[in-house]
Amino acid sequence: MFPKSALRRRAMLAAALSIVAVTPALAAGPTLLNVSYDVSREFYKDFNTVFAAHWKKTTGEDLTLNQSHGGSSRQARSVADGLEADVITMNQANDIDILFERGKLVPQDWAKRLPNNSAPTTSVSVILVRKGNPKNIRDWSDLGRPGIGVIIPNPKTSGNGRYTYLAAWGAGIKAGLSPEAARALVTRIFANVPVLDGGGRGATTTFAQRNLGDALVTFESEAPLIEKEFGGGFEVIYPSRTVLAENPVSVVDKVVDRRGTRKQAEAYLQFLYSEAGQEIAARHNLRPRSEKVLARYAKAFPKVNTFTVDEVFGGWTQAQKEHFNDGGLYDQVIAAAKGR
Repeated sequence: MFPKSALRRRAMLAAALSIVAVTPALAAGPTLLNVSYDVSREFYKDFNTVFAAHWKKTTGEDLTLNQSHGGSSRQARSVADGLEADVITMNQANDIDILFERGKLVPQDWAKRLPNNSAPTTSVSVILVRKGNPKNIRDWSDLGRPGIGVIIPNPKTSGNGRYTYLAAWGAGIKAGLSPEAARALVTRIFANVPVLDGGGRGATTTFAQRNLGDALVTFESEAPLIEKEFGGGFEVIYPSRTVLAENPVSVVDKVVDRRGTRKQAEAYLQFLYSEAGQEIAARHNLRPRSEKVLARYAKAFPKVNTFTVDEVFGGWTQAQKEHFNDGGLYDQVIAAAKGR
């Protein structure tokens, strides 16, 4: 067994090794590190290029922007354990709350600092199936049928995985199922999961490259990237009801104040709300908050029947406590699924 301190150092090293610079490493001026979730790398790669040019034009300052990606909870824990992120951009509030809980790296009310609870974009959980949909998968209940292989990232380490779990459970509740019946549905689904990858990108590789499973549950924003990277052969299924995934962001206060990068970090996050930032998000299949930009991309974002984590589960803090903490409902579901 490794001591906890050694495990933390290894996790931080893994996160550091995933860091990608999108401006020249030798550029003069400050640097910012954006620590983010697994499937946002392409969006931030393009966003960083545009923001760096904007910053240079408006301030005359060269700015080097680095990005680090992985399973969202692992990334958040790396920051809590000392990885020096100037900003953190996640797909659920719980993975930013942890920075307050473990060391007061952000204030408790961090979500109130920017519009829409500091979430400039959203997405929804969808089901990706193979071309022609040979298993006739149309909704969450189909993922629990016998003989269906479902690829889902691990909810213990991945926000994508947690959203999938809550999407299926919440859709059942919204359809009139009792909590017991919703739990049974989720148990059947996870009994059909052959492997739990650490993050959304690993799950994509398992499904699209290793050709494992009949369905992949992922964010709507990821589906076009999978089609492009792996040459098609897939179809996107929108369930009758699904969860709205809100993508919150925050400056990491203790880091930016120590490094003297607060001005740049705050401008970076504010630029996500600009028309240019919202346009880049829409081009990367993230649902923009701007009604103007959303209207221009209406065909790319079909209207779906969504619910929020707040609405069904009482918010992320409550969902984490009841479902994902050690010994919670998710652990019980997995134990029951393994016994099927």
